[in-house]
Amino acid sequence: MRIDKYLWCVRLFKTRSLATDAIRREQVRVGDRIVKASAEVKPGDVFALREPPIWRSWEVLAIPASRVGAKLVPGLIAERTSFEDLEKLELTRLAKAEHRDPGEGRPTKRDRRDMDRFTEG
Repeated sequence: MRIDKYLWCVRLFKTRSLATDAIRREQVRVGDRIVKASAEVKPGDVFALREPPIWRSWEVLAIPASRVGAKLVPGLIAERTSFEDLEKLELTRLAKAEHRDPGEGRPTKRDRRDMDRFTEG
């Protein structure tokens, strides 16, 4: 199966075109090489996706006939990313969330309560 279709089938991307764009931006590797969207994957292959600052890796366990439900995904891929890399990714996410400027993005629960109090009285 093509790598772009496989990434979409196992729900790592919402659409196949998003998977193709990530491949085009060289954010997907199969083994140790950057691939094109037409690259074939088979059971036993290890592929990696770039999630700055790390590369998350998975092993292909099986090839689905078409897109599968979320409950079936663990039977198709197994994560092979090291625990240290996952910690590094989580620390990066927390650091970004901590530096959110007030008024930027969605309001927090506290912001929402303040707005409700202001409009009510």
